[in-house]
Amino acid sequence: MTKLQRLLCIGVSLLLFLCCISDASAAPLIPNVNIDVGSSDNPQDVAVTLQLMAVLTILSIAPSILIMTTAFIRIVVVLGFLRNAMSTQTSPPNMVIIGLALFLTFYIMAPYWSQANENGLQPYLAGQITQEEAINNTVEPLREFMFRQTREADLAMFVNLADAPRPNGPEEVSTFTLIPAFVISELKTAFQIGFMIYIPFIVIDMIVASTLMSMGMMMLPPVMISLPFKILLFVLVDGWHLLIKSLIISFK
Repeated sequence: MTKLQRLLCIGVSLLLFLCCISDASAAPLIPNVNIDVGSSDNPQDVAVTLQLMAVLTILSIAPSILIMTTAFIRIVVVLGFLRNAMSTQTSPPNMVIIGLALFLTFYIMAPYWSQANENGLQPYLAGQITQEEAINNTVEPLREFMFRQTREADLAMFVNLADAPRPNGPEEVSTFTLIPAFVISELKTAFQIGFMIYIPFIVIDMIVASTLMSMGMMMLPPVMISLPFKILLFVLVDGWHLLIKSLIISFK
């Protein structure tokens, strides 16, 4: 088949395809979604609309809620410290680190989310409790988790900065005060773990650098030589097993 014949075949095929899709009766129906803003004589309709807007707002900031109120902060920061300490640059890549941090977060937070679902969401869907009770029952397990991981000094700092009266118990602490205190405590804990991770790799860098200087190889980058030894050390001690186990235990 010549090139001209191939072009003619392609042209005929395109014409047949256009003829098929031009038939309006054979075309599938595409649903149309309209959101209209109108007037209402019933105040309850306005309340439902405001509730819907509140739900959409919460869904838009759901990633921030997942990051700032769960174990994700500590895990992802520690994994970032590990990659920098090993000097592996982009290995493992960011997608792997974030994915591993997410799944570890789901594993650690599963009991608390299950409790929130059983005490808050399911009774509300069944009509057994009101919306306010559902919100309180859903937030309570997360508050319990954050209180267990938050340092008293960090919590006291935000209470004092808010000029709020001294609470007599955890139930009197506002959630908006608890969340930033929890974030600061998580960052401090993550940096402490990161410091401990850095120590053995810094020792390897110092040994390699001093060895190269004693051999007169000053132009050879020490990182290039120490990187295989870092990877070998991490594999021999089963580093991933130890690190993940230590992270999970740190939340208990």
